[in-house]
Amino acid sequence: MDIKRFCKDFWHFIWEEDSLLSWLVNIVLAFVIVKFLIYPGLGLLLGTSYPVVAVVSGSMEHNGFGFNEWWDMNKEVYKDFDIGKEDFSNFKFENGFNKGDLMVLVSTKNIRRGDVIVFRGEGDEPIIHRLVVYEHINGTLFIQTKGDNNRYSRGDEIDIPKENLLGKAKFRIPYLGWFKLGFLHLLGKA
Repeated sequence: MDIKRFCKDFWHFIWEEDSLLSWLVNIVLAFVIVKFLIYPGLGLLLGTSYPVVAVVSGSMEHNGFGFNEWWDMNKEVYKDFDIGKEDFSNFKFENGFNKGDLMVLVSTKNIRRGDVIVFRGEGDEPIIHRLVVYEHINGTLFIQTKGDNNRYSRGDEIDIPKENLLGKAKFRIPYLGWFKLGFLHLLGKA
């Protein structure tokens, strides 16, 4: 069989034919290209094996409150972490983010208190919360996070091992994570 002819016919089948089979092959190809080329390439470029995550809970939401109003309701919690209003207002994502947002992650090499990080907790899904404790005590690193919309840190957010860190949130793309959430809902996993 002539390779040039095969490629030409395949190209026509993929891009110009309107059959059900052509649509299915397009969907499979798109999945394979994203899953095995784009996602790993983006991960290599950004320094993390999780370059993009969808926010699957409301634990970082500020429930529609402006920063000042939200802070007034939560300042006592952050006082325990020695985080003041001015400190928090200088943190990235100081107004939180919402369920269904898509977060672009980078390496956790240069993390510090106030950053939003993704880490592996006790459950299946990674957790994305704000880093509230990052300190070295007698040569041991202590990392603790807390969701902005949570009153307290969960048990698996206290003394997080460094090897459980997956990435640091760099950018937020609103609403785009709903595609993943819808897909998980269809599969019965949400």
